[in-house]
Amino acid sequence: MNTDNHITQFSTFLSEFVEDLGSYVATEDGQWAIKGFIDIYRNIYTISTDTKIISKILELHLFPRIYQFANSHHYTIELAAHQNYYPDLTFIDPDGNLFAVDLKTTYREENNPKQCRGFTLGSHGTYFIHRNSSKNIQHPYDSYTAHFCIGIIYDRIENAQTAETTVNTIEDLDRITSVIKNFQFFCAEKWRIASDKQGSSNTANIGSITNIDDLIQGNGVFAKYGENVFDDYWMNYGKIMISIGKRKRKRLSSLDEYLKYRRIPKK
Repeated sequence: MNTDNHITQFSTFLSEFVEDLGSYVATEDGQWAIKGFIDIYRNIYTISTDTKIISKILELHLFPRIYQFANSHHYTIELAAHQNYYPDLTFIDPDGNLFAVDLKTTYREENNPKQCRGFTLGSHGTYFIHRNSSKNIQHPYDSYTAHFCIGIIYDRIENAQTAETTVNTIEDLDRITSVIKNFQFFCAEKWRIASDKQGSSNTANIGSITNIDDLIQGNGVFAKYGENVFDDYWMNYGKIMISIGKRKRKRLSSLDEYLKYRRIPKK
């Protein structure tokens, strides 16, 4: 089996897997099945709407199913050795191919449910540029056959928009409102859902597109140009100097600028 076939096979398995995750994490009315934390005294501490907290708990919630998925297809899983390492999960198939998988969560915009807040797709720094480097990455970037994301999009529940934690008893369980609902899961190769902008202003992270239909269909800004263009663009982001006038120059920071600089026809 060649590399493309390995990628197609893994993508197919992963797509089939995420189709059933919505019913696993949610109640019949679409609310998150997780209501809070419980202690030995049967007190339930509700979850805040902090996106980092939600993301981590969702990750823990999904891990049992992820391990079942891996076992069913005879994959080995490695978790990131350190908190700031890429990726979240490394899947190793029976032939020794490595697949990077990150779990990414975001919420729909309240005033425009076709858009979401987007998320970061990993660094475009050292390990992305120097692809034999082991800095902040489980295995060198070039060791991976492909790089995937499992995306989780949800709605925030309006009357649960509080950062405060309340304490309830086990008898209150049915009355506790979940903080999120209406899950939508998808998987895609990272380069297919990337934008040409950073995901955050103060770190070297690749940003995703934000249109939900395009995310699900893998229609990022590089989808028409291929992974090689994605790689070259982000390896050189903010480094190549381009002319913007007779005497002015700036650092490359958009796909249009890149295409013009590389003399690649716009599609």
